[in-house]
Amino acid sequence: MNNVPNKLIRILAVDDHALLRKGLAAVINTEPDLKLVAEASNGEDAVEKFRAHHPDLVLMDLQMPGLNGIEATTRILSEFPDARVIVLTTYQGDVQVMRALRAGARAYLLKGHDRELIETIHAVYAGRKIIPPEIAAELADHATDEALSEREVDVLRLVAAGNSNKQIADVLSVAEATIKSRVTNILSKLGASDRAHAVTIALKRGIIEL
Repeated sequence: MNNVPNKLIRILAVDDHALLRKGLAAVINTEPDLKLVAEASNGEDAVEKFRAHHPDLVLMDLQMPGLNGIEATTRILSEFPDARVIVLTTYQGDVQVMRALRAGARAYLLKGHDRELIETIHAVYAGRKIIPPEIAAELADHATDEALSEREVDVLRLVAAGNSNKQIADVLSVAEATIKSRVTNILSKLGASDRAHAVTIALKRGIIEL
């Protein structure tokens, strides 16, 4: 009697580091029902490879030059609403997680968790959404936080780059008093003791990136 083979889950891996893609290929191709059918090194390439290969599932890095992982996810899902995307990243900040989920990602997983990766692939392919407990806890911790406005995020980026209030005011073409007010609001919303503390919190939570 012939055994009917399991459905082969075809995967696209997206990461700007070739070594990491090689590692993913090694993990994926040892599984009998998984196959890495394509790789992409940036978001634009990911969209093109998805169009060419129509994979069952995408492993998507967030931090990439040019089109980042969240933007690539949004673009893929706008063309292929049934696409299944797993965000695979080193960033566990709650803001990054929420951006990825809003973009349509089905799961959010930290790199280096090989066993969890295989389990997550099978779960997402079966139609489930997966967020690891440590990331879910991070989301819960900040569920009631007041979000920074886009203008406040712009100010915070410039603070992180080492600019004074006057320099920031010049860049954004507003009064220095306006910047002082925004910095005060930022510290209050983030629960930060000073500017440096605010930058540290914002980097950890994925509100800004260096």
